[in-house]
Parts: sequence; structure tokens; C-alpha cells
Amino acid sequence: MDTELSEEFWQGIDQFNRGEFYACHDTLEAIWIEAPVFEKKFYQGILQIAVGLYHLGNHNWRGAVILMGEGLNRLTEYQPEYGGINVEQLIEDAAECLGQVQTAGVDRVSQIVLTDAPSPDPKEQIFLRPPIIQKT
Repeated sequence: MDTELSEEFWQGIDQFNRGEFYACHDTLEAIWIEAPVFEKKFYQGILQIAVGLYHLGNHNWRGAVILMGEGLNRLTEYQPEYGGINVEQLIEDAAECLGQVQTAGVDRVSQIVLTDAPSPDPKEQIFLRPPIIQKT
């Protein structure tokens, strides 16, 4: 689809990719509020994944699982790409991350660390690679 997205949107994507999930939420929420009806679910899907990852960083397993799942569901109709975003890859990466969080479970949420670095001692911590939003 040839949808042109704003400079503010790309700022939010950069924040997401740097792991600044709360800032990404703030940036994209301002766009989401004013967005046309069809685009609202797109912005909301990315927002919910970002907030889910923010919750994960605060060891809120339930909030992370619920919001990441809802965000994934909202993005499905925008596959394979929308507005220059590889939505299909984002869904795949976020679903993998969500699955790992669910497998770890609520009792181990405090051991989860979002990072691209390999795990030196997986018995003590669970290292997860957060999804990266890729341009098409």
C-alpha cells in the first residue's frame, strides 16, 4: 500500500527500535488520536506492542502478554507491508518474543532481559531479543 506516514511516525519507530517503548507510545498515541479510521488499528497495534514491551521491562508479565497479543491481532490486516513497514516481519518477531515470554511464565518474568546480546548464563536470566520494526 502507498500510504505516506508522517515524520512523527518515523520518530516513534526509531524510539521503538532503540527500546524507548514509553516514548514510542507517547509519540504514536498523538498520531493515533487524529488518524483516519482505517489507520487507527495500525498505530494502535504498534502502540500496544510497545507498551507490552514496556510492561515486560517492569516485570509486569500479565500486562506484557495481554498488550503484545492485542497489538499483534490489530496488525494482521496490514500484512505484508503498510506505509513502508514490514508488518509481516514485525508480527513474526513480536509473536516469537511473546511466545518466549509466555513460556518463561509469570514466575520468571523478573529474569527476563530485553537485549540483542547473547545470554552468558541462561540459568540466572532469560535474554530475549525484542522485535525491530523494519522498513520495506
